[in-house]
Amino acid sequence: MKMIIRFMKDYKKESILAPLFKMLEAMLELLVPLVVAAIIDKGIYTGSRRYIFMMCLVLFALALIGLLFSITAQYFAAKSAVGAASAMRSRLFSHILSFGYREMDDIGSSTLITRMTSDINQVQNGINMVLRLFLRSPFIVFGAMIMAFTIDVRAALIFVVTIPLLSLVVFTVMGVTKPIYKRVQAALDHILNITRENLTGVRVIRAFNREESEKEAFFAGNDRLTALQKLAGMISGLTNPLTLVIINLAIIVLIQTGAVRVNEGSLSQGEVVALYNYLSQILVELIKFANLIVTITKALASVNRVQDIFAIAPEMKEGSLEYSSFYPEKQSGVPAVEFSDVSFCYNEGGEAAVSDITFRVEPGETIGIIGGTGAGKTTLVNLIPRFYDAVSGTVSLFGHDVKEYSFRELRNMVSVVPQKAQLFAGTIRSNLLMGVPEAAEQEIEEALAISQAKEFVDEKDGRLDAYVEQGGRNLSGGQKQRLTLARALLKKAPVLIMDDSASALDFATDARLRQAIKEMKHKPTVFIVAQRASSLMHADKIIVLDDGKIAGMGDHASLLQECDIYREIYETQFKKEA
Repeated sequence: MKMIIRFMKDYKKESILAPLFKMLEAMLELLVPLVVAAIIDKGIYTGSRRYIFMMCLVLFALALIGLLFSITAQYFAAKSAVGAASAMRSRLFSHILSFGYREMDDIGSSTLITRMTSDINQVQNGINMVLRLFLRSPFIVFGAMIMAFTIDVRAALIFVVTIPLLSLVVFTVMGVTKPIYKRVQAALDHILNITRENLTGVRVIRAFNREESEKEAFFAGNDRLTALQKLAGMISGLTNPLTLVIINLAIIVLIQTGAVRVNEGSLSQGEVVALYNYLSQILVELIKFANLIVTITKALASVNRVQDIFAIAPEMKEGSLEYSSFYPEKQSGVPAVEFSDVSFCYNEGGEAAVSDITFRVEPGETIGIIGGTGAGKTTLVNLIPRFYDAVSGTVSLFGHDVKEYSFRELRNMVSVVPQKAQLFAGTIRSNLLMGVPEAAEQEIEEALAISQAKEFVDEKDGRLDAYVEQGGRNLSGGQKQRLTLARALLKKAPVLIMDDSASALDFATDARLRQAIKEMKHKPTVFIVAQRASSLMHADKIIVLDDGKIAGMGDHASLLQECDIYREIYETQFKKEA
């Protein structure tokens, strides 16, 4: 609840006015049975049509004013609920963006999407309903009971017995259904995860003819979600019939008591009708309150799930060193990148992905990284921009530990072309300008030329303004890779990491790309992760990884002589000379 109140602090006025206007509406509603009683006792009983007409006008005025109060309350409640939910969603999104790769790996994207959409929507509905009904319904219930005492004390005692019984039913249902709704949201997480995997991996599923097994997995998860929702619905559904039984029994007792009291002359017919109307009001409000409790139960379960994400603190602590505070390119003898006894594992206590890594890279050098599948190539380069933190050892950038830099400065110093080419819906220009929004037209054209993307971009209608679908679905693999290369090159960062980013390019295009990067004016330090020896053989230094450790380091010629693993990789790709 503290979290909800924190996000509602900017909507204090709306959060006060909404229940206030609802209370005013409730006060008018409590006057209606008294007006009806007056119509019966003073108008119908005496046959005064003028009095009946005047009281009907009063009823109409009460209804009209009550409607205006209700609309005003709804406006303020909606404004507060939507505003608080919007602030919560924005804050949650910012918090998620502060997560490192480790937190994202642990939580999963489908879970985060559910928390940001379904869960926050439940919280928004809960806030809206609470502001409208949480005070109004109890006010009507207890107000009706008090008004009943003003009419007749003995008949009002029926209310004293009925209200606690109804409250017991409502709060028991709330207590039982709250944990079930939490499990419902967790099951929804699971369904969304299965759906996401199937939609993104549909080609693989069809290639291996796994449609039926995936359907079975989905149906199993869906059946579990349905069963939980049915269970929650069945328990929640008991609220209305149980409250109706209690209220109807109370009405029977009230009518019997009222008939006796009217016969004795202690009560008038209008007063009995007023008591009946007050009991009916209690019934309606408690049914509303029961439904409100269900909504609150869902909202509280969702709040706890959102709070769980807020409670996760990013492991990485940001440094304060600014790139502009020194000039690494003018310092002599300072390595561009240096690893000192670096080890890293993805899971705490698990097997090391890389271990005992030590090497030094001078500014302007081109470093190739090669090895078998799972050797730790991507893991190694991900430690440089601090996507992950080393478990032990030190990763240094231009003489400073990467942990000393602020995240913004570190990512400005290192430009990364990821293993999986990722483009966003928009235009070619908007994708290229993600890293450098203020880049000039000439710089864009230069980046396209170096990345070998200019050729196909020139053929597109609108060139840089050509539309790119989400994920680059309307582009080939090679085109996506070249655009992600151009996006990274546009930053002109002192360190460039190409993580197997030319795998979809032919040998000729790959060779032209490497030559163009070598001739770049600002001479970046380049890391090339590749499976093909041809992409690395002209590098200044090649690091060969095997099972997370350095198996060899040197240039192409020396590794052919001294490193069996490198020689094996090379000879499987090139015909061995006689």
